[in-house]
Amino acid sequence: MTSTRSRLRLGSCPDSWGVWFADDPAQTPWQRFLDELAEAGYRWLELGPYGYLPADPARLGEEVGRRGLRVSGQAVFGGLHDPGRWRQDLAAARQVAELVTAMGGSHIVLLPADAGPGAPELDPGAWRTLVERTAELGRILRDEHGLAAVFHPHADSHVGTQPQVERFLAETDPADVNLCLDTGHIAYYRGDNLQLIARYPDRIGYLHLKQADPAVLDQVEAESLSFAEAVGRGAMCEPPQGEPGYQALLDAVDRHLEGELFAIVEQDLYPCHPDDPLPVATRTCAYLRQLGVGSDAR
Repeated sequence: MTSTRSRLRLGSCPDSWGVWFADDPAQTPWQRFLDELAEAGYRWLELGPYGYLPADPARLGEEVGRRGLRVSGQAVFGGLHDPGRWRQDLAAARQVAELVTAMGGSHIVLLPADAGPGAPELDPGAWRTLVERTAELGRILRDEHGLAAVFHPHADSHVGTQPQVERFLAETDPADVNLCLDTGHIAYYRGDNLQLIARYPDRIGYLHLKQADPAVLDQVEAESLSFAEAVGRGAMCEPPQGEPGYQALLDAVDRHLEGELFAIVEQDLYPCHPDDPLPVATRTCAYLRQLGVGSDAR
């Protein structure tokens, strides 16, 4: 098989530096994050929680540009299954969209709200609201901001398991929203990333690369740990130690996915010492480059 991995736009994000919140003094300072992101070898940046990096486009553009970085997009959380949160979620998405557009980015990653470990299935009405509101938000982001919406299944949410992901895809239109395939979150619920890539090649619009440690997943299931507790135990581990294996994953990408595609490393490290992320990020970037990822897409 001929590798096409050089077309992948390899990047990372604040999450790989232990950043989960806009303002937490224990997190890596944003200037250090940007310096180390570039030092590790990445050229693409997903912006992370709104307010962590400067929200003024002129200042952020200068900070990003002088480090040789470019912006892929940004994520935003939303409880789109809850009709009472629509205005709040829409306002947050618009705020993020304006910054992403100003920075020349192209994607908004839609994250479902946290519902805790063992989150129950949504009732039919709430599921329908989730699907319809996500599609509506996708149309707004496309038509008013020129951005592509990709939905990110997440641990401890109402859309995390493979059956939930497949149901979501079956009930949404690719013109409105597609999938951010987060390989670690799929593995977290023992899902099959390779199967999803083969079944839904036209719906995968963005990649988050991470691996899950099966030993920690055993602990999650045995002890009903929350995702935050699991991350604290190292659930999302440094490659090539976890699942899915990247060689097989990238073979599936070569075989089934076409065109340029962002491949953003999202190495959950919260909380961590500020000295910890750079060595991990440097090794991870070098490892993925050795596998041919992003060699020409800088």
